[in-house]
Amino acid sequence: MLGSATHSAAGPGLFDLTYHFNDLTLDSERRELRRGDALVAVEPQVFDLLEFLIRARDRVVSRDEVLAAVWHGRIVSEATLSSRVNAARTAIGDNGEAQRLIRTLPRKGLRFVGDVREDSAPAHPVAGNATPPRPSEGPSIAVLPFTNMSGDPEQDYFADGIAEDITTALARCSRLTVIARNSAFTYKGKAVDIRQVGRELGVGYVLEGSVRRGGNRLRITGQLIDASSGAHLWADRFDGAVSSRPRAWKPRLSASTRRWRSIRITRRRLLPRPIAMRCAMSRAG
Repeated sequence: MLGSATHSAAGPGLFDLTYHFNDLTLDSERRELRRGDALVAVEPQVFDLLEFLIRARDRVVSRDEVLAAVWHGRIVSEATLSSRVNAARTAIGDNGEAQRLIRTLPRKGLRFVGDVREDSAPAHPVAGNATPPRPSEGPSIAVLPFTNMSGDPEQDYFADGIAEDITTALARCSRLTVIARNSAFTYKGKAVDIRQVGRELGVGYVLEGSVRRGGNRLRITGQLIDASSGAHLWADRFDGAVSSRPRAWKPRLSASTRRWRSIRITRRRLLPRPIAMRCAMSRAG
């Protein structure tokens, strides 16, 4: 079990840093972990944990500090914390036996012990010099983190997975530009103006939603929003039992898809019909 001594959590400060260790690079601004030129897939909470441990690598960090930095002070189970630590180790080629990079000190906490080289850049460039992203040709969309409405912090992981699956599904659609998950997840836990999101990410459309999981029941809602006007273009809700297999959802999802077969984006282009919500349902099985 990790210790619970209290220290101030390391914060991002005035600079967004890029950390190089082994053959890996962690970019805190882009929220990306790369091995060479290849992007390493990590869940948002795992990325936050890894970044926090690297920033505070000069000391041992306690369980309370980890909860404050990654879960914003919410209490989670030891099993949840352990699973995120294991996932962070796996992402960087470490494991619980070797502990070459992330070391557990019993009853004290965690410490990142790898050799790290830092590159820094201003986190907030002067507005006059900032260049907004160039809008993509054709339809472009960002999938924001889905809100966990369950009242259980441990369900954040499930809600994040829903948004990730939707992003992956949409990325397979031809003629549709989809913003990377790590960029979209910088808005996690923030109250944002969708029009501002559109300007900052250079997209015309934003998909947001929520997940409510209680007992063996699951509800997923989604809304497609025009990022230039803030107008809602499409919305739907899916309810069912968590224990249901994906095929049990298929009739209801197919009916919904037929009702919302396509949404006009420009005079000549269509945003592919909302197949993403079908994909997300696979996580309920």
